[in-house]
Amino acid sequence: MQDLRDLGLMLDRHAPLLLVESYEEARVLELLTRVAIKRGLALQQWTVSDGLRRLGFGEDVAKESDSSQPVEALKQIKAREQGGLFVFCDLHPYLDDPLVVRLVKDIALQHERFGKTLVLLSHRIDAPAELQRLAMSFDLQLPDEGQLMSLVKEEAQRYAKNSGRKVKTDSATLQQIVANLRGLTFSDARRLVRGVIVDDGAITQDDVPEVSKAKMELLDMEGAMSFEYDTARFADVAGLENMKSWLEQRRHAFLKAGDDLRPRGMMLFGVQGSGKSLAAKAVAGSWGVPLLRLDFGSLYNKFFGETERNLRESLKLAETMSPCVVWMDEVEKGLGQDSNDQGVSQRLLGTLLTWMAEHESKVFVVATANNIHALPPELMRKGRLDELFFVDLPKPDVREAIIRLHMEKRGLAVERFDITLLAQASAGFSGAELEQAVVSAWHSVHSLDKDGEGITTETLLREIQRTQPLSVTMAEQLQGLRDWADGRAVTAD
Repeated sequence: MQDLRDLGLMLDRHAPLLLVESYEEARVLELLTRVAIKRGLALQQWTVSDGLRRLGFGEDVAKESDSSQPVEALKQIKAREQGGLFVFCDLHPYLDDPLVVRLVKDIALQHERFGKTLVLLSHRIDAPAELQRLAMSFDLQLPDEGQLMSLVKEEAQRYAKNSGRKVKTDSATLQQIVANLRGLTFSDARRLVRGVIVDDGAITQDDVPEVSKAKMELLDMEGAMSFEYDTARFADVAGLENMKSWLEQRRHAFLKAGDDLRPRGMMLFGVQGSGKSLAAKAVAGSWGVPLLRLDFGSLYNKFFGETERNLRESLKLAETMSPCVVWMDEVEKGLGQDSNDQGVSQRLLGTLLTWMAEHESKVFVVATANNIHALPPELMRKGRLDELFFVDLPKPDVREAIIRLHMEKRGLAVERFDITLLAQASAGFSGAELEQAVVSAWHSVHSLDKDGEGITTETLLREIQRTQPLSVTMAEQLQGLRDWADGRAVTAD
């Protein structure tokens, strides 16, 4: 067992102070007990509720006096002339007390003489500077996919034994669930799997996003990076055939290939409302992986260095959630070259570029932008992002498909309408503007006909004629995007 070997190596190096950050207290104590038995060490545990007491074997340090307060417990250990392992559970609130810190340091300095090893165990430990050079950190190994698969099978067998019914699932869904459990501890993964199975006696596709969302909550790192529950499929995205083909060719490589072949991401830029956000959602939905959204607005903090730390923590979360898609929406607003922010955006850019070039996790970045001119050129270099796609206004056949999608979504009988005529009349419309035309037509007759039977081709034509599309009001900007994209980017459709 790797954890046992790693812990033994730290003791062999004569580390006087071990820092263990983990929510799995029981598992850590079990490991320490096994190490203590194997090496013949006395093992004592301290908690504020029980004080200092014997955990494994060997005589109790605290016999008569109260040791529930850390100062008293540490004094008793300091006075002891025998070695051993002394585990302090949840000492972190007391590490701002100078006397506690001094006593911990005194005991650590006695290590060479008496062989005392202090272990501080908590969910988080911010060791004071005077203790850091005396300490070594020990991290529990997280379960790999093989161990997680065994855990799922154990829970399925437990359910079958207790209920008399086998758990219903399929191989593909099982693989997705296991992949989405990566980055969790054994106990957290077991709890999530048990909840999924007990709910309805099955592991289905509906459980995949639920597990991902619960995982985000367990990691307790929602902030600038948020979980997007509502994903889509490529069937929900009209047009963009070049982009869809490109992504389909790389789906297997992203999920299965090694680091040297795995795609890293893509940039989508174009006119507002052209379907970039929906396309980002469709990548995650079609690949069957979680979708995380990075909000650059939430990254910024007034304190120096905090913004970059927020980004590093967000990217670390993405690696923990892998395989996943990270959607960086309107990326120019956070990394634009014209930002007057005392260099914060440049430092953010440096942190992001380093991560994009060097990370080895299954994280696919989809960056979307409306104003490509505001972005630094180094962000779009190959090796950081694999391809740059320009999303133009939809062509007539794509406009037809978009109108059909939004009609079907709202329960309208498509065969009653002249879709070709509507597509011709809506030249220069974006996908969002076409949707709004359908919605406006529905509202215009809804008070008279709740089933929408009053909506006709003429109703939709009137709404289209009332709309002034962005292609007209922002004609110069759109042409500027097209000119820039010519020879620099691949057309998404």
